[in-house]
Formats: sequence, structure tokens, C-alpha cells
Amino acid sequence: QEKNHLLTIGTGGPGGKYSVTGMAIAKIVNKNQEAQGFQLQDKYSSGSASNIDAIMAGDIEFGIAQADRQYQAFNGLGEWEGKGPQKNLRAIFSLYTESVTLVAGRDSGINTIHDLRGKQVDIGLPGSGTRQNAIDAFNAAGIDWKKDIEVHEEKLDVRLNMLMHGKLDAFFHTTGHPSQDIKFVTYSVGGARFIPLVNIEKISSASPFYSRSLIPIDLYPVAGNNKDVETVGVKATLLTSAEVPDDIVYAVTKAVFEDLESLGMHDPVLGTVRKENMLDGLTVPVHPGALRYYQEIGLHVPLSSL
Repeated sequence: QEKNHLLTIGTGGPGGKYSVTGMAIAKIVNKNQEAQGFQLQDKYSSGSASNIDAIMAGDIEFGIAQADRQYQAFNGLGEWEGKGPQKNLRAIFSLYTESVTLVAGRDSGINTIHDLRGKQVDIGLPGSGTRQNAIDAFNAAGIDWKKDIEVHEEKLDVRLNMLMHGKLDAFFHTTGHPSQDIKFVTYSVGGARFIPLVNIEKISSASPFYSRSLIPIDLYPVAGNNKDVETVGVKATLLTSAEVPDDIVYAVTKAVFEDLESLGMHDPVLGTVRKENMLDGLTVPVHPGALRYYQEIGLHVPLSSL
């Protein structure tokens, strides 16, 4: 292979956690580009599903996606029902927990998810992980999202703006915390509060990728909540294809694992990543290149990921 050929990692929208994460991973990997013979560039995208599709099409080598989306793609569920199972999808590692976050305007009169009935609620863009998470939360609460709420499907910056201008009562956003975007809304004129999800056991037992999660309220000093907020979370994960050579995936895995400290310098959420949790929540097989590195350092790989 020629020296310094370019490989791509798909991220998310500008300013979001995925774009920061992808940039951080690329920077770490590129510290060694001379030795490994390739350079990693990060690329904006519309998130999980589009990154998975681009990996499968061979347009990019790596991408960040929610653990629930990798599970659906690999098993031909959700929007992959028509396309069939994406059996060449491979996991490298998971990063941080993304909590399914429901935010309501402080004066919207919304205190529980049941208060969303008849309200203007944004559930996220079609094809985003957030949208499916919102639907799962409604189903668990016994709410028919198609009939019981006024549905909006905007990108995050539009969602934030609409809430602050009173054009939305509430929105969903699946993200790692603290989130600067959500913090900004809590400081806005109208203010905002977090709404806990209900029937969390029902959500997490129905799917292998959800786990109970808490949004620590001390991260949002002016939000209108007085205790940590109960919800569910999914892992943000780095994915690739079985077609990408083992030595390349090995090099990326090793670079990130051996430089977690500088990963944390890019965003407080990335500072929560710990080696011992980086194989949690993987719902597709681990790429052999990554597996080789984990075996070398004696990290236990769950049977479900082999």
C-alpha cells in the first residue's frame, strides 16, 4: 500500500458529539501516520444510519453509530428490513453512553411523558438514532406517537431554536452528557427541564442494547429538576466493515486505547471512556484486527461479540 493513503471516518452533524469524537479519533490515529502508512480524515454525516450505509457501500472505512442502530443493521431490522441483514458490519469498540434525553420548556406544563399528549414534540430526523429511541419511549408509555402528539422531525439546531422561541413544547435528543446544546437551552429565557422516561424496565428488557441510565442533574445547574433523571442509554460505538484490512483496524484500535487521555481533552463526555467498558454494548461481531489487539492486552471479549 502506498504511504499515507486517506481513510475516512463518518461522524455526525457539525458541532455534535459525533463530529467532536470523530475528529478526536482521527487526531490520535494520525500521530502515527508515518509508521502505519495511512491517514484518517473525519467527515460530517447525518449520523448513525447513514454512517452504517456508507461503510457497507465502501464509501468510508469507519463510522460512529449508536449500538441500537448497529444491531438493527446487522439483523436486517428497522429501516434495514427492505435491504436485508448487513452481515459484513464489524464493531471496533464502544465509547460513552448516550442517554435518551427528553427536554421540555420550563413553562410548557410538561412534567411527565404523559403530558406530551396534544403537544408540539420533536422526535428527531428520519434515519437518526434519536427518532427510534423516542418511538420506543412512547411505546413503553402507551402513547401513540402518530396520533397523540403533534410530530416534528427537525435537526438539532432547529429543534433547540424552536423550543427557545415557544414553537415546540418538547424534544428528544440522544446524547452523551454534559451536552453544551442542552445546557444552552436551560440558560435561555424560557428555561428547560428534563422529563424522566417511564416503564424503563420495559424498554430495556425489549432490546439487548438499552441499559438503565441517569442524567446527573449537577451537570445542569439551572435546569428545572431537583434530582437525577431516569432514562435509558445506548453506547456510541466505532464501526467498520469486514472488508477493511486487519492491520489497519489493529492500528486504529491500538492508537486510541493507548492514548485515551488525549481523547478526553476534546470533550468531557470522552473523558468518561474507560478501557474496561469499551467492549460493552457491542451487538455485532468484533473485527479480527481489533480482536488481535484485545487478546494481546488480555482484555476479555464477550462471547456475543465474537
